[in-house]
Amino acid sequence: MTDAEQISLFDLDPSPKAKQTAKQSSKAAKPAPPVPVGVTYADLDALKADAIACQKCPLAATRTNVVVERGNRQALIAIIGEGPGQNEDETGLPFVGKAGQLLDKILQSVDLDPEKDVYICNVVKCRPPNNRVPEDIEMAACKPYLLEQIRLIDPKIILLTGATAVKAVTGDKRGITKIRGEWGEWEGRLIMPILHPAYLLRNASREKGSPKWLMWQDIQTVKAKYLEIKSQLQGQDNIEEDEEEF
Repeated sequence: MTDAEQISLFDLDPSPKAKQTAKQSSKAAKPAPPVPVGVTYADLDALKADAIACQKCPLAATRTNVVVERGNRQALIAIIGEGPGQNEDETGLPFVGKAGQLLDKILQSVDLDPEKDVYICNVVKCRPPNNRVPEDIEMAACKPYLLEQIRLIDPKIILLTGATAVKAVTGDKRGITKIRGEWGEWEGRLIMPILHPAYLLRNASREKGSPKWLMWQDIQTVKAKYLEIKSQLQGQDNIEEDEEEF
């Protein structure tokens, strides 16, 4: 299968240009109560229950559902997005709208199962009004949940979709087009910034150098590293089994 044919798997046939909602400046929000950065949870169920009851920032007043996770809690790959959109707010699941459907197709194009091979979550767990970029106070309130998700999942690879996710996790404020596809290390884990699927929906071209072409290169690189790590872990398991038998 050619690169062009593979990249065509990313098409979702989005409806005629979605009406762009004008960004509205939010009213000055009252400072959120201090969030204990060192909070820990016994497991993800405890974290989810706490997140669902969360009132730590102004987004709690406008949400329909708290959007915590989907995918495999034992996955080697974690994918972190910016925040829920309308579909996610309605269903309580991350990346289920058009951008999420495209993300699934991207993963499937290299034989990664969205429900078995990855764990998906967002920087903020509640939808910002009008899908605006989350504010610093909102990201700070949610960060303890995100850090605990990473600790409990213990992924070997973290994919950061879009500039907001990169900034929230690593503090890097560079534009996503400048850093996408580059491996880095964060807290002892491999990280890679990638283009957000929503950006691909707005850029239909599959020519060399286009966003879809770049994503195809990046996801192949991720799959190769995933297989390498998986092989290493299986080798370690085999060595441990042999030692036990000895």
